[in-house]
Amino acid sequence: MPLTGSDLPLPLKSTLPFGLAACPGARHFGLAGSIVLVTALALLVVGCASTPKQPALTLTGNALVDGPKAIEQGPPKDKVLWQYRTATAALRTGDFELARRMLDEALLNIGGIIANDKEARKARGYFNREARKTFIGEPYERVMAYIYRGMLYWQDGEPDNARACFRSAALIDSDTENREYAADWVLVDYLDGLATAKLGGDGSDAFKRAQASAKGVKLPAYRPDFNVLFFFEFGPGPTKFATGQYGEELRFRVPDSPVVSAELNINGQRYPVAPTDDLGFQATTRGGRAMDHILGNKAVFKTTTGAVGDVALIGGLSTAAMSRDRTAQNVGLGIALAGLASKVISAATTPEADTRAWETLPRYLSFASLPLAPGRHSATVEFRDAAGRTVSNLTKQLAIDVPPGGKDKVILISDQSSTPQTI
Repeated sequence: MPLTGSDLPLPLKSTLPFGLAACPGARHFGLAGSIVLVTALALLVVGCASTPKQPALTLTGNALVDGPKAIEQGPPKDKVLWQYRTATAALRTGDFELARRMLDEALLNIGGIIANDKEARKARGYFNREARKTFIGEPYERVMAYIYRGMLYWQDGEPDNARACFRSAALIDSDTENREYAADWVLVDYLDGLATAKLGGDGSDAFKRAQASAKGVKLPAYRPDFNVLFFFEFGPGPTKFATGQYGEELRFRVPDSPVVSAELNINGQRYPVAPTDDLGFQATTRGGRAMDHILGNKAVFKTTTGAVGDVALIGGLSTAAMSRDRTAQNVGLGIALAGLASKVISAATTPEADTRAWETLPRYLSFASLPLAPGRHSATVEFRDAAGRTVSNLTKQLAIDVPPGGKDKVILISDQSSTPQTI
């Protein structure tokens, strides 16, 4: 454990300058012994600066197996992350009940964590690692949790609750306090307006916001009578890594995607699907401006306290060793102890960025809606690379059961979905 001020072997009272006391060992075993003691304490700081890690869980690589196990047995700070991961795996295998439960629990947790979580408050201080705080995710990750939950609400015939999720997502993505930037997710606004239109309202303002955020994509006009809604996701999403002297800079890696578009084939008709949202763009920007998180204050604090400690330790020990005057020797040892305290503070300052990530998110999102008669329909979804070629091993075969009575049919199609799939 890092040493605190109460752990240091300082006497309760001091008669030396600067409010510091000479090492008590100087009275009992001389200057040489005092120097050895201070040096030993400095080495002890290095040995005590790290904390023991909790034993790692044995994982299989299957989120549907690992997720429930990690949620039950793993660190509480990672619970939301595993709920996210389990939800995406459940969505892609058609286990919508599990996906609903995981997302409901995650969203309930992050709703209370943002302001009240003790670990999050500790992590904002100088002496705790960012990764020790309860995971809620970067804004793009939280937005995706609300988008997925909104889709499931719509699937359950609750477009009003779906719209509430999309609006919550927009709130998370915008700077409501300083008003420096607004939400710029296309689907968040587009689906807000579509849900409003289906509920008999005017969704034109939301449509205008969505079209303004769309880059090179002309969005289709709202058709409230279209009863089958397709949500598409494809490509590998962003991940996180740390750079900097202390790993204090959080940055995002956006891999090249082997898939950049899709095509829906149903009832002899082909519908091209272009991406509307890019999670790589959302991870690395806020309001369209390039952004990387840099935990600079902690890094500067650690560098400064470490440097001060080095100078004080070396200078103090040198003064004590080279002087023949007992008072000067005691002052030198006091300075060395001050340097040791600074080194303790530096060692306990942990500016490492939190690189935990919802790495199963997609790169691209898109949407389409069609009017289909009640009954079963066969569909094929092909995913295309940058040259327009079909990535054959990702083709999905779907059997779609459209209900009677005009209720919307909501379908999630991922390049990672199981196939064939009856929906």
